[in-house]
Amino acid sequence: MLFPAALMAFALGAVLQTAHAQDALKLAAGQRGNWDTTIAEVGQRAGIFKKHGLTLEILWTQGAGETLQAVISGSADIGVAAGIMGVLSAYSKGAPVRVIGAETTGASDLYWYVPASSPIKSLKDTEGKTIAYSTNGSSTHGIVTAFMKQYDLKAKPTATGGPAPTLTQVMSGQIDVGWSAPPFGLQQLDEGKIRIIASGNDAVVFKGQTVRLLVTNVQTLQNRKPVI
Repeated sequence: MLFPAALMAFALGAVLQTAHAQDALKLAAGQRGNWDTTIAEVGQRAGIFKKHGLTLEILWTQGAGETLQAVISGSADIGVAAGIMGVLSAYSKGAPVRVIGAETTGASDLYWYVPASSPIKSLKDTEGKTIAYSTNGSSTHGIVTAFMKQYDLKAKPTATGGPAPTLTQVMSGQIDVGWSAPPFGLQQLDEGKIRIIASGNDAVVFKGQTVRLLVTNVQTLQNRKPVI
C-alpha cells in the first residue's frame, strides 16, 4: 500500500526538481525576424534551451538603442545585437553594462535602399536627403555616421525604427533612403520595387570589425553568472 504513495512522492519530487532546474532569462533583442536576432526565438521553439535548463522571455525592441536601455535598467538580463558604439559609449559614461560576447563581425548583412523610381543612385546623391537608421546607439546609427564622415555626406540621418516601419516610410515618401536586413525587403527587391545603394561594409571602419554584441548588466553578471 505504501508503494503508490512513495511513487507519487518520487514523481512530484522529480517535477519540482525539473521546474527548479529551468532558469528563466529575459532577453532584449532588436528587430524581430532579422536573421541574427531570431536565433534565440528559433532555439526556444526547437527546445534547445530547455534541454539546457533555460527558459527565455524575449522582449522585442525597435533597435539596439532600446535593447541597451533595457539591459542597463535591469528590465532584461541579456541584450542581443547591441551596437558596439552605443555599448562603448554607455560604458565610458559609467553605465552598468558588460560585454559577454561578440555577436556579429562586419556589416554586410545591413543594406540601404531607395524606391526603384528614386533618382538616388549612390550615397553621394543624398545631399539634403533623409537617410535612415534604427535607433540612437545602434549599429545602423554607427554605420550611417561613418557614411557621413567617409563620403562627406550632407544627408539628414533619421531614426526610423525597425525594417518594417522603415519600409513603410520609404515607400510613402517620408524617408529618402531606408535601411534593412534579411529577410526584410527581399520580396520588394525581387519585385523590383526597391534598389540597394549601399551595404554596411561600405563603411570601411566597420568592415571586418565586431559590430554587434551580447551584453548584460553588472548586477545580473554578479548574481547569475553561472546561468549566463
